[in-house]
Amino acid sequence: MADRFDLVVFDWDGTLMDSAAAIVRAILAACRDLGLPEPPEERARYVIGLGLGDALRHAVPELDVEAYPRMVERYRHHYLSADHELTLFPGVPGMIDWLAEEGKLLAVATGKSRLGLDRALSHSGLGPRFHATRCADECFSKPHPAMLEELMDELGVARDRTLMIGDTTHDLQMAHNAGVAGLAVGFGAHGRAELEAARPLAYVETPAALEQWLRGNV
Repeated sequence: MADRFDLVVFDWDGTLMDSAAAIVRAILAACRDLGLPEPPEERARYVIGLGLGDALRHAVPELDVEAYPRMVERYRHHYLSADHELTLFPGVPGMIDWLAEEGKLLAVATGKSRLGLDRALSHSGLGPRFHATRCADECFSKPHPAMLEELMDELGVARDRTLMIGDTTHDLQMAHNAGVAGLAVGFGAHGRAELEAARPLAYVETPAALEQWLRGNV
């Protein structure tokens, strides 16, 4: 093993959990509930990974500020009504177990709320494997570097020993802003061209390719 990184930070939705399509469906359903035009799917997918407020401002720019609480409530209603059906990408539990056995510090930096992440960690069974987590409702939203900076500070790891893994340009820009390496995965929300334009350390197309890359490079 290369022993390049001590801390491996994962995004959650679209990186560990196969949830990007469910998030898009919840955004579109919430728009219908409020009688708003549904945004193009591409725009709805783009906002995955942002904090919910930032995501809604981009996905539904015509939404009045006073309607935000209702929009958030309807989004959460639709997402949470189906989140028990969501699954981790194939091979994720084994990959996380291997990283833990190798002594790597593991963390999550996500646009989810604390309630949402804790629910997902419990449902997936991965919670005990992570040493620290940060969510968008307790920190600046991506691509601000605060999530990574706080995780590195909490766990005592230097920037050059930290790797951020995510499926969106928000993840990669956050990594860049924090001065850490970013690894792009192509099985989540954003497409390959967008991800590679953000100049990640590497790009992997499948969950199996992600594990293979990690085994040879971390």
